[in-house]
Amino acid sequence: MQENKVRHYIKKVLENMPNNWLGLTTHRLDIYEEKLAKTQFINQLETLYQKGNSDAAALEILPTAYDYIRLGHPLCCILEWGISKLQGLQPENVISFSSQTIPVLSILRKNLLENINTQINYTEELPDFFDAEIIKSVYGYIFELKKVENASDITAFDGSTIFITQQEQMDAVELHPNIDFSIALHKDIGSVLVVNGEKNEGYISDIQHVRRRETVAMTPADSLTALKSLLGKSSKNIKNNLAADKKSVLDSIKEITGTQITPLVATSGLSIQYAIMMGLIHDAQENHKGKAIKFIVPPNCYGGTNDQARRVAACLDTIEIVDLPVDGDNDMVKSIDTVLEKIAQEDAIPYIIAEIPTNPRVEVPDLLKLKEVLSKQRHTEQGEPAIAPVFILDQTFCPNIHFLGENKMLSTIKAISYASGSKFPSGGRCTAGYCVGNNKTSALMEKISVHLSLCDNEATSLQYEILAAQLPSMNQRIVGAYDNTREFVNFIQDTLPAAKINFVSEELAQAGFTPSVFSLDLPTKGTTDEEKETYKRALNLKLIHLMINEIPKESKFCVSYGQLKGVYWTVPATSTQGTTKEGDKDYIVRTSFSPDLDMELHKKVFKKFVESI
Repeated sequence: MQENKVRHYIKKVLENMPNNWLGLTTHRLDIYEEKLAKTQFINQLETLYQKGNSDAAALEILPTAYDYIRLGHPLCCILEWGISKLQGLQPENVISFSSQTIPVLSILRKNLLENINTQINYTEELPDFFDAEIIKSVYGYIFELKKVENASDITAFDGSTIFITQQEQMDAVELHPNIDFSIALHKDIGSVLVVNGEKNEGYISDIQHVRRRETVAMTPADSLTALKSLLGKSSKNIKNNLAADKKSVLDSIKEITGTQITPLVATSGLSIQYAIMMGLIHDAQENHKGKAIKFIVPPNCYGGTNDQARRVAACLDTIEIVDLPVDGDNDMVKSIDTVLEKIAQEDAIPYIIAEIPTNPRVEVPDLLKLKEVLSKQRHTEQGEPAIAPVFILDQTFCPNIHFLGENKMLSTIKAISYASGSKFPSGGRCTAGYCVGNNKTSALMEKISVHLSLCDNEATSLQYEILAAQLPSMNQRIVGAYDNTREFVNFIQDTLPAAKINFVSEELAQAGFTPSVFSLDLPTKGTTDEEKETYKRALNLKLIHLMINEIPKESKFCVSYGQLKGVYWTVPATSTQGTTKEGDKDYIVRTSFSPDLDMELHKKVFKKFVESI
């Protein structure tokens, strides 16, 4: 009876769900509390379920499950809730992934840090991309593998026991007293991890954090397929044109970036960044055995980049994070020069991760001096030639600039660039990210490809389809969005001259740097620093709420950039910099414009804000 009720309710929810559950990549922050991610949505869904309410109006006002679909979204939450109801589990104990490898790595990571043994039991065969030797040698994870016929063959173990099975039914969960974690692999759509028992509930937040940083949740489209399977509906064999779409995407990326090496496309920007980091570590282990690895990262860059880099370093004794001050009074080129000189003296391996323009201050370094500093021959303390750096460029805010192509600015040093495809590449229609390398990085790109595959983080067929449709118009959209942004920035300067705006200069724009995002440091009041900061933070929210309330169809309080329509508003310190150290956070307004919006209405509402302060 309970099973029928659950399935019937899910059926009605899918019939009445808001369209944006399937199509949006970023969700509203004004109805979201990060510390209650997933739970607030699930609790209110449960209330609706108990009342038998699946009306479209009720579903529309449910709180944001996660602010960004890489972390999770309504459909994967409903899938996890549905499986938990059918299996008599807590919904927090069910976690879905787009990847089939990362759920295993998420447990191995925690056990490595807490010195807990791990036994991986599996039936049939593990996926071909699950390379146990690389996981042990490069990632540093410790485990033993054991093939079994079924769950009842698993014996007690001093540590954590993982059970991996290939499943066709979405609600098939193999649990047994000797199993701590059950992972069901579902062909083409991902996997579902179940945390078994109270003793293992301490793993849940750590597993969620891995899903947040090193992969993505099962995608909305695949979650919908899984939910239909849960209802007993066989998924229609929808034909896709994966081969043609993938070729189109790779060709477009080469043309956009001016590069020749085959690009790599992942499920998200952070998925590709993770492959880059692990690929470089792998290469360092083979070519510079025993030497320390230094990842050089701006402390206030995008929070996901910062957090992921530090999480990788926490797992391996040979890796250290070195801060790279780049914003405000700090000059990126001078900072890189200083840091590289020190690392050269130590005879260590320097990997630099940087954003151009910087985020959120939208600053561009002197590129000729940057090239000079990166090309400079340095020496160790013993006078030996130092290891040359690899420059890893986050190009999300200027994906149209040719940094790496032949005879371009970064063509003569080892350089890799990557971009979040959820921004301009897809126009906000999917999370996929990609990376390219210049001609000096062929071997590095091969290693990155190995780890993209191992982590099962390559873009999905639908992501390739979306990118194939959107990439050809990307450069044109970038121009239109920049023009709108410049017009509004000029309007702010005239209307509120006391505000400090971080945006590219006209000279940089003429050189090709045409982002459509700017940061706004509003004028403040008060006698003490604390009073001024409190006033400014309140003013930030006053502006954002005025915009989204007065222009609800175009202005949105959310995290992203490069969208097809409207304007996005956020405060980096409480969104993209969520895991950044407090002293490095930016409590300013970050705004991204699109090529399609009502400019005069936005000016009118902003003027109303200025008159109110």
